[in-house]
Amino acid sequence: MRITFRQSLIALALGTLLAPALAKGPAPSATADAWRADVAALADAADNDARRAYLQQDLTASGLTVQALPFTIDGKQGTNLLAPVSGPANAPVLLIGAHLDRVDVGRGATDNASGSSVVLELAKRFQANPLKHHRVSVALWDLEEHGLLGARAYVEGDAEKPAFYVNFDVFGWGDSLWMMSPDAKHPLVAASSVAAEGVGLKLSAGPQYPPTDHLAFLKAGVPSVSYSLVGADEIPAILQVFAGGRPEQMPKVMQVIHSPDDTIDQVDPVAAAKGIDAVEAALRAWDATQGH
Repeated sequence: MRITFRQSLIALALGTLLAPALAKGPAPSATADAWRADVAALADAADNDARRAYLQQDLTASGLTVQALPFTIDGKQGTNLLAPVSGPANAPVLLIGAHLDRVDVGRGATDNASGSSVVLELAKRFQANPLKHHRVSVALWDLEEHGLLGARAYVEGDAEKPAFYVNFDVFGWGDSLWMMSPDAKHPLVAASSVAAEGVGLKLSAGPQYPPTDHLAFLKAGVPSVSYSLVGADEIPAILQVFAGGRPEQMPKVMQVIHSPDDTIDQVDPVAAAKGIDAVEAALRAWDATQGH
């Protein structure tokens, strides 16, 4: 990713904010263990209803009030989960989400127990240490695998629309945070770059990204980004696949998701813990800039 001079100045200023944020998180091994346990439980769940039940139970056990939001759209029925987490009552909403459903093949560990488990971890962190300028809520979407239906039902419904949406999908391994951002100059991009470097990861940011739930929000006019955790060398080939091409070497992501190989054995909890730390720090640094 090319960083402009203006972004460099933003990143330099944010570095002061990011340093304490990166230092406050749980020990990496604790995060890695907790994240892997959640991914394993979701992968072991019998079906999508059981995955939803686990997520609802986990959030409720953390002291959060979880709303089950049934919907019908395009002739299909599903149920999203929504839980307010923390923050000033009159502040704009930062919504953090991931899809909970999987396809019938494989166990859906990477796609998308990995992303759902990031949401669980961030909910606990923002519950313990709220943001200053945003109310945080978390959501788990149903029927993403049927065409982003859960997220679409939410934005087309009567629920409160967030000021900003952050999505997680395929957050399983690798050396790079892959960030979908339509605006390369958005302060969260600079914050994510500094935060990723702080934990030893790379950042790849830009508008080209596989289709997932952020699209429903962008189409509804809600500013949105999405994060994945993959190998930097996979990204060009992934984009080639989604453009209809066939790369010489199929990237790991495309070999794993929607296949019998999408199991707990594929994910890397240590890398995921680094990614979670980086995203949390970036969101805190970005939130801090919103008060000026």
